Amino acid sequence: MTKITLRDVAREAGVGTATVERVVNGRGGVRPETVEKVFLAVRKLNYRHVMPEAHRGLVRIEVVLVRPETNFYSRMNQAFERIAALLDHSIVVHRTFARENDPADFAHYIAKPKNRRSSLIVVAPDHPDVVTSVRQAAALGIPVIQIMTRPAPELPYVGIDNYAAGRTAAYYMSRMQAGKAGSFVALCHSGAYENHRERIRGFSEYLAEHADGGHAFVEVMFDFDDEHNTIELLRNALRRHPNVIGVYSAGGDNVAVASVLKNQRTRMAFWVGHELSDQTRSYLREGIMSVVLDQVPEIEARRSIDLTLKALGLIDVDVSTEPVRFLTVTPENV
Repeated sequence: MTKITLRDVAREAGVGTATVERVVNGRGGVRPETVEKVFLAVRKLNYRHVMPEAHRGLVRIEVVLVRPETNFYSRMNQAFERIAALLDHSIVVHRTFARENDPADFAHYIAKPKNRRSSLIVVAPDHPDVVTSVRQAAALGIPVIQIMTRPAPELPYVGIDNYAAGRTAAYYMSRMQAGKAGSFVALCHSGAYENHRERIRGFSEYLAEHADGGHAFVEVMFDFDDEHNTIELLRNALRRHPNVIGVYSAGGDNVAVASVLKNQRTRMAFWVGHELSDQTRSYLREGIMSVVLDQVPEIEARRSIDLTLKALGLIDVDVSTEPVRFLTVTPENV
């Protein structure tokens, strides 16, 4: 095996050999960005030199999430925390929660981070300013991974096939109620997220392609995952459409939907929702909820970190770019 030299590392990092020597021996006087280039070259070439302790946390992976109060993002945040604890001491995973309802602030944070970042993993609302800032970050040459939703389709994405999830919801709802006449309604956060739009599109198109003369998809409601909005919207929809037999909640409004449907037991609707939690488990067991589609955020977190490490040259393994498989949970397998 050919011995790797300082000259090889310098060539890979695009710097001089004197700079490499200063970095690997911890002599200081080198910009952090250059130190990172040398470190990544050392790791990529497997240069057998122990990097100084001063380089702890040199590679900074920034994860930008939203809504920490929700079960889904809480699970994802905890998954990133567990993964970070197992990484090399030279790698740090910094988690930030941005305000999704303030696109200008969100975009500013992506475009002008307070600290240097080696890569970015982001849940990005589909707002022009936010999408532009995400593309600008990628244009700087750092790995950018979209997680859960993909408003910039040309950039890497980790998450489920949301269109397929919507079609799956429609499949169960229509097939399990074949021969039973009635209407279907759907709720989702808003049009701000590509993933929610894809779920609703999949749901609608499946029903259109498999038209049942007794079924009609009559309404989509945007509740912004606000409990009071959801309760009011769903109650009003049930008044307008007294023949509703199916409810699809494509967002995170499960508590509110359950509170309404509990009072509708005489005309219980077939309810399909997302994200497995203690609450949705109880709804399944109580017979309020029919199907839960869980996108397993723990797998999404792990895969996004692996794709990042691969892009940085820190691991040399194949990482799947296929959609993460979502789980279908019913009262029989909860």
